[in-house]
Amino acid sequence: MLENQIMEIGKSAKSASYLLAGISTEIKNHALQAMARALEERAEVILSANRQDMDEGRTKGLSDAILDRLLLTRDRIKDMSEGLRELIAIPDPIGEITRMSARPNGLRVGKMRVPLGVVGIIYEARPNVTVDAAGLCLKAGNAVILRGGSEALNSNKALTNVISTAATGAGIPEGAIQLIPTAEREAANMMMTMIEYIDVLIPRGGAGLIKTVTAQATVPVLQTGVGNCHIYLEEDADPDMALNIVVNAKTQRPGVCNALETLLVNAKAAAEILPPIAAALQEKGVELRGCPRTREIVSGCLPATEDDWGTEYLGFILAVKIVDDLDEAIKHIHKYGTGHSEAIITESYRKASLFVQRVDAAAVFVNASTRFTDGRQFGFGAEIGISTQKLHARGPMGVEELTSSKFIILGNGQIRRS
Repeated sequence: MLENQIMEIGKSAKSASYLLAGISTEIKNHALQAMARALEERAEVILSANRQDMDEGRTKGLSDAILDRLLLTRDRIKDMSEGLRELIAIPDPIGEITRMSARPNGLRVGKMRVPLGVVGIIYEARPNVTVDAAGLCLKAGNAVILRGGSEALNSNKALTNVISTAATGAGIPEGAIQLIPTAEREAANMMMTMIEYIDVLIPRGGAGLIKTVTAQATVPVLQTGVGNCHIYLEEDADPDMALNIVVNAKTQRPGVCNALETLLVNAKAAAEILPPIAAALQEKGVELRGCPRTREIVSGCLPATEDDWGTEYLGFILAVKIVDDLDEAIKHIHKYGTGHSEAIITESYRKASLFVQRVDAAAVFVNASTRFTDGRQFGFGAEIGISTQKLHARGPMGVEELTSSKFIILGNGQIRRS
């Protein structure tokens, strides 16, 4: 029964993808506007479903970080609506022709931007992903099959019903936006092997989910990465700037992948710059776990273990290490980082340049919070996730990253003779 249901969803999405490839920008933008308006008009229906998920989550003992990602409010629904409206202003890449050149035989060869086709997304507790993913896939001309986590099942059903109904009413084909309406693990396993219906699979969530999908999927995977993000404070870092950036990166929203997880501090500045930062973090409830040198100058700091340096906490825990210089900081990042977001606070142009050149990550910041690694913050609307791999896409994946290309060849009767 479940297999038949999932296969029907796949067939419907595939059929819709062929039609979507030829849908005009005007119709897609009209649909995005309708989806945004429907979210606002039906907010109470969505919030009611979310309250049910929140109640069940508390009963199950979900952590505060997960509950924060699960929670919907009117403001968060408004943010989702605005994200859809921002996509309207994003140039439509589909049909764009680049690199057109003439061959000696008169053939003109170029590349055209095209949709991927059907995008499958397996994700965890954040219901906003439902809307972001649907909007991005629609703008890029893709059909989407969504499979959210069990924690957000009621919220995701309500959101998908609202936006898919609005999109269909605006001229988008039936089947373009679909949700797997069950939390059964077998449904996700089936998606991983539906190579005849799904063109690319995107896992979005914790390390366990990403590892499972990458290992088991026969469908091509666009891998989003976990975020063990670092900030390094150089010896010349401005103390006030450093404090503000570190506190923001760790506490503004600790349960997301671009939040700070490890703070590295130059030994020459540690005695002066670290205690005020530690106090500010502790005042906000952050548990500090530090190296022996850190514990000598920061009261209440617990000893860090080897595991702490490689952990994405997604909560109010921060690892702190004092390093001798920039080289040691970069070596630490290379060993324990996940290629997501890394930052340096410094007044030195030379050291900032070395950090930018040598640190291997999707986003490298100078004198700014890692919390800015985000599609909307980078100016191209909502994102489908943040890729830490290097093939096809890296960093926040927006509309263009959800496209492929095909060669188009224009001739006037040429035939090949050799």
